[in-house]
Amino acid sequence: MKNGFLEEGSCVLRAKINMSSSNMNMRDPIMYRILKRKHHRCGLQWCIYPTYDWTHGQCDYIEQISHSLCSLEFENKRPLYNWYINQIHKSKKISKKIIPKQIEFSRLNLSHTITSKRKIQCLIEKKIIQSWDDPRILTISGLRRKGYTSTSLKNFVHNVGITKRNNIIDISFLEFWIRNHLNKIAPRVMVVLNPVKLVIDNYSMNTTEWVESENNPENINFGKRKIPFSKYIYIEKDDFLEKEERNFFRLSIGKEVRLKNAYIIKAHSVIKNCKGEIKEIHCTYDSKSKSGKNKKTETKKRIKSTLHWVSVKHSFPVEINLYNYLFLKRNPNLDFSTCINVKSKNKIIGYAEPYLKRAKEGEHFQFQRIGYFYTEKISFEKIIFNQTVSIKNKWKNK
Repeated sequence: MKNGFLEEGSCVLRAKINMSSSNMNMRDPIMYRILKRKHHRCGLQWCIYPTYDWTHGQCDYIEQISHSLCSLEFENKRPLYNWYINQIHKSKKISKKIIPKQIEFSRLNLSHTITSKRKIQCLIEKKIIQSWDDPRILTISGLRRKGYTSTSLKNFVHNVGITKRNNIIDISFLEFWIRNHLNKIAPRVMVVLNPVKLVIDNYSMNTTEWVESENNPENINFGKRKIPFSKYIYIEKDDFLEKEERNFFRLSIGKEVRLKNAYIIKAHSVIKNCKGEIKEIHCTYDSKSKSGKNKKTETKKRIKSTLHWVSVKHSFPVEINLYNYLFLKRNPNLDFSTCINVKSKNKIIGYAEPYLKRAKEGEHFQFQRIGYFYTEKISFEKIIFNQTVSIKNKWKNK
């Protein structure tokens, strides 16, 4: 043993360092571990491995790293880090110009999620999540599959700041930045996730009308598109109540709403199946209320709600993965296995307007009134969309 370092062939695994009483945490630091397992390069030829505490400072010094940025749990390791480097620096044979400094700051902890690799591996082994690229965890590959952009992540990091105190950043702040970016770059389309058939009784059965819509009101360069409108359309089940309730501004019997980019309609009856579930909603439309029509001839009515829709005849099915937070608690790190959200993923079949047939893998879309979605996979048989984020933050902390 020389100057606290192990000599070649030595069996000693601890460095006997004589430190002052103020640095008792540095007495007998572990430098090497004996681990009789197969190494991916050396096989079984070697069983003594240096610890991270031992190699951290040496690697930084040899590679001439000026500042080693660590999270707060490494704060009590800094004296050992400095001691190792000082011993190397005293040697004239390997003396370098830059003496590295270790600086600690708080980890970027986000609510309702975990970032521990050990805990994520545990979730995979228990088959709670599929793999390291599962969109419900915040790995880079998981965020990519969910549709997060590099721009949104950079904006988040730049604005979240750096602190020296442990804290938890609400995940809604991350979601704010992806909404902010996708709002500028994602085309708007209409997709119905939970459809109910709506029949416009006074509209001709043999007529198909093509209404015009902007692809992105935030940027006129996205242009416009045509959407087919017909007698039979799908709307969301949640957009209709047979009996009107207070603060419900969508469609109900005797009430009027506007169909996006189309006409004002008024519901007057429903048809139910044997289980009492609504099978069809019958309504009438105002032919003078078409959106974008000459304002002099357009019907002047104050309508509080506008609904998205798709034509039954022209729509096509798409597979959609809806995601919620994986954990029910704001801080799941202590008991992460007991607060799993069993409804964190829901796979459904929605119905999309024809424009989405031209979607390509890796493209982002805003499903109007629902949220932002990422085109993950396109095959001959189906198109798969992953939900990136909802239009608004609807999460309630528990």
